[in-house]
Amino acid sequence: MKTCLIIGGGIGGLVSGALLAKEGYKVTVLEKNAIIGGGLQTFKRHGVSFPTGMHIFGGFEGGGNMRKLFGYLGVLDKLSLRPTDDDAFDVVSIINNGDTYRLPKGKEAFVKYLSERFPVEAQHIQSYVDKLYKISEEEYLYYLHELTPQDFSHSEDFMGSTTQLMDKCGIQDHKLKVLLSYLVPLFGGSPEITPAFIPALLSIHHINGHFQFVNGSQQLAEALKDVIVEAGGEVIANAEVVRIKVEDHQVTEIVTKNGNTYSSDHYISDVHPEVLLRLVDEGAFPKAFKTRIQSISETFSCFKVFVKFKENAFPYLNHANFCLTDYDNNSFDYKAIDQKDWPQGLMYITPPIENQGDFAQTMVIIAQMDFDWVRPWENTRTGHRGTEYENWKQTMMKRVLDYMEKRYPDFRNCIDFVFASSPLTIRDYYGNKEGSNYGF
Repeated sequence: MKTCLIIGGGIGGLVSGALLAKEGYKVTVLEKNAIIGGGLQTFKRHGVSFPTGMHIFGGFEGGGNMRKLFGYLGVLDKLSLRPTDDDAFDVVSIINNGDTYRLPKGKEAFVKYLSERFPVEAQHIQSYVDKLYKISEEEYLYYLHELTPQDFSHSEDFMGSTTQLMDKCGIQDHKLKVLLSYLVPLFGGSPEITPAFIPALLSIHHINGHFQFVNGSQQLAEALKDVIVEAGGEVIANAEVVRIKVEDHQVTEIVTKNGNTYSSDHYISDVHPEVLLRLVDEGAFPKAFKTRIQSISETFSCFKVFVKFKENAFPYLNHANFCLTDYDNNSFDYKAIDQKDWPQGLMYITPPIENQGDFAQTMVIIAQMDFDWVRPWENTRTGHRGTEYENWKQTMMKRVLDYMEKRYPDFRNCIDFVFASSPLTIRDYYGNKEGSNYGF
């Protein structure tokens, strides 16, 4: 058997490993954390489970790419999934205006709903959504199509920005433009800069209907691990890579923090490129390349609040929820928001549990945050960041709860216990530079 060693046991590393295991490779995955899965991981606090990152998954509908992929890997029947509501896969609320948009599942229903809310823009909305789907067809991997020569060329719309695409379709209503950009926090980009194919693929993932994992997404990590192990491979936790030995531009050995060494026919890195450059021997990459990688700006980080509700206190919401303070575009520009005015928007979900009833057990609230705000404590470690940091974190958590009470006035009275994590937590767990949600 040919061998392959993968650095990083997040979803990218585990899916890559499972695919290679299906192709006859003996795969070894090294994960630095005690629990595999990266953003798939769930953790427990006071006996209650909370998800860390992968909250919503699209592509599991009939013919969807995730259904095809995980069906091929043989793990689909091991996953417990719950589809979001047909009449509201996502709900977007504009706090100061009192506007709420309940976005329905399916292309036709989605266009019809928006056209009824913005009748003057009906024709433009149809054109815009049609173009989103057309752009998606240019990305062969999205539909798991076989590669053809045409897949190396793309249209002007594919690489243009979302704002340019809206303008091209004739959309003029400012409120509609802001609404159509509500998914910006899920890819860390900008409507004015990010190539349209990224929000197009994400939008279609949502419009077609997405799913939540019942009892958390850790189940997917464990199912992928089983595929690797059953094929003769292994997935090793607590195996942080500290050095990648390179001779004559070839990797010769991987060294972990506990002193173990590994060698393989092939190597895959599933860690942030900037982190990878710190691990490889000097001279493995040209200096100009390293300088370029280290100079690329990062996407935003975030502040998360984890809530455990009192029994039968808060309704279960079978959809993702997005809040913006108003229709000001600065709601998407986290660097333009002063700490005293934060947050200007957030996302929240109520993860389903087995035998989910009418009331939620937990909620995860996510608000964009600039890493510079935690810069004073960047050289500290979890549990040893000091009183000043803990006070700051409590202040930020209070602001998130204050914001939630603008949407649900009785919100605090529903809470059993609550705690929070900052960009430092994300940095230390994922290993991403400055705790960025999506890397570069």
